[in-house]
Amino acid sequence: MAYVVGLLATDGCLSKDRRHIILTSCDRQLVQTYLECLGRPIRWTVVRKRRRKPAYYAQFSDVAFYDWLLSIGLTPKKSLTLGAIDVPDCYLVPLARGLLDGDGSISFFRDRPTRLKYPDYIYERLWVFFLSASRFHIDWLRDRLKATTGLHGYVERIVRKKRRDLFRLKYGNGSRSSCSGCCTQIRARPVWSGSG
Repeated sequence: MAYVVGLLATDGCLSKDRRHIILTSCDRQLVQTYLECLGRPIRWTVVRKRRRKPAYYAQFSDVAFYDWLLSIGLTPKKSLTLGAIDVPDCYLVPLARGLLDGDGSISFFRDRPTRLKYPDYIYERLWVFFLSASRFHIDWLRDRLKATTGLHGYVERIVRKKRRDLFRLKYGNGSRSSCSGCCTQIRARPVWSGSG
């Protein structure tokens, strides 16, 4: 369930009618995994916009689940208002994986910095990024990951002309071994205690 919450906090939407929960993604497998985690029928609508990839739109009505999502920190129009998510420490990594799959990215590349002197030396670089329009949410995630896992990340501001700035939480090679759990573990446990 924590993984699902992470997806909804990034690619999801709580409808104003206080009933419907919506997830939209260009990744069909992601939408299917989301529905499977919830035990929902595997149904979605394909939305096609001009010059864009098709998006997969999954919506269902569940008042109790909607209210629970509100109680842990998700909100309608969450892009700028999202802050702390009330998640127990034992579910933080699966939550972070959902956030990563929603609005994050992983970059990995190899470099040969001293090709002439040490032709066999290869330096591997791994970067993990979490992205949000809410500085409060990014700061909260950085602080919780540091307190719970010991990861040390830093926040960058991405300035965009005539648009709101974005904030990117970045982890580099020093956090590689700790990040591996976040990158490989989808769900630590099938049910988040208190989710109903």
